[in-house]
Amino acid sequence: MGNDSKELYSNALGSATAGVISRIFTHPLDTIKAKLQAPPQAPPQTPTASKLSNANLFTPYKGPLDVLQKTSRSEGIRGFYRGFGAILVGGTPGTILYLCSYDLIKKRLALDNKAKSPSLISNNEFLIHFSSGMLAETIACLVYVPVDVIKERLQVQQIPSTDFRASCQAIPYKGSWDALKNILQTEGINGIYKGYGATLASFGPFSALYFVFYEQLKQNTISRLSHASDEAPEKVELPFHHLILCSASAGALASWLTSPLDMAKLRLQIQRGANVSHNNQNLAYKGMIDCIRKSYIDGGIAGTFRGAGARVLHFTPAMAITMTFYEKCRSFYAGHL
Repeated sequence: MGNDSKELYSNALGSATAGVISRIFTHPLDTIKAKLQAPPQAPPQTPTASKLSNANLFTPYKGPLDVLQKTSRSEGIRGFYRGFGAILVGGTPGTILYLCSYDLIKKRLALDNKAKSPSLISNNEFLIHFSSGMLAETIACLVYVPVDVIKERLQVQQIPSTDFRASCQAIPYKGSWDALKNILQTEGINGIYKGYGATLASFGPFSALYFVFYEQLKQNTISRLSHASDEAPEKVELPFHHLILCSASAGALASWLTSPLDMAKLRLQIQRGANVSHNNQNLAYKGMIDCIRKSYIDGGIAGTFRGAGARVLHFTPAMAITMTFYEKCRSFYAGHL
């Protein structure tokens, strides 16, 4: 097996392993974030969507702890893992595309800059990492978006009582496969790719900023360890706890900064086509900017950053686990292929 093929296989296996491990531990946090970011709902006694207005909507959760308590009481542990099947089956190929694309694009851009001038690499590191993260997200979103739409609709749907179910317009999905079939039948391919632009506008900047922060933190840590040990920087291997710290810090900062974009993306994705076409047009979000604008009108700055704390709580361990296991697992696989 050639070196290029060996590296590609080890990166793919490493990213798949890291993605699965990360999602097992962090999916409940993602569910909490999704429920907090979901738009306000009608009170249970409201029989039809035609009578809805901004005035009689309410927010069912006060914060992450409230989501934890209410979901635990009403659905148990299963409630936190709604949409897990979709994210495990569909999200794993997405993670492979995401991390492998980032690595390949970063190396290609570095080589192009080196061919022009060796000094350009250090001068353009920000642009290399920013562009690589953005392009990797663009590619991965072809897989991530359909998975995300299914996952988030399952995460935020309410399970009504039997009496209310009869008058409820949005019948709950039974699972990931049922959600996929239902969306394709009622909304077509546009429904399954609802919010692609919003997802890219949300996770593109997140990925770009994340890798800028992550690579810079790694370089600073390697430089510090190299200076302390009198070893060349290229010979320094980051210890496990340093990888966790770098990836977690980058995840926390990037997720906080892009939280309003993520909130708008989620609301666009969970908005069902059938509901938008009836008499509640005034409650429909027409796009990302419109969603952020309406969120600001309803709740000010706090409204646009609703769920930001839960997003940080999710992405900090998620990115720490993903990137730490990715770095370690690809090294392991490289040594055994």
